[in-house]
Amino acid sequence: MKARVHVMLKDGVLDPQGAAVKHALGALGFDGVDGVRQGKVIELDLADGATETQVGEMCEKLLANTVIESYEIEID
Repeated sequence: MKARVHVMLKDGVLDPQGAAVKHALGALGFDGVDGVRQGKVIELDLADGATETQVGEMCEKLLANTVIESYEIEID
């Protein structure tokens, strides 16, 4: 079983990497970009029987800094 965790900075948290990407896109001639938020995707190969609740616990304890980041879990 696979799980995919999407981690993003919460709204209102400054995203310097996103700002740098937005600036670089403008420098390359891509003027239609109004904003960029950068995050990360974590793919987990899980043993059969693993639950979304367990993946949520992983996120809360290690995979995401829940003070400044939010996360979404996809299970395949």
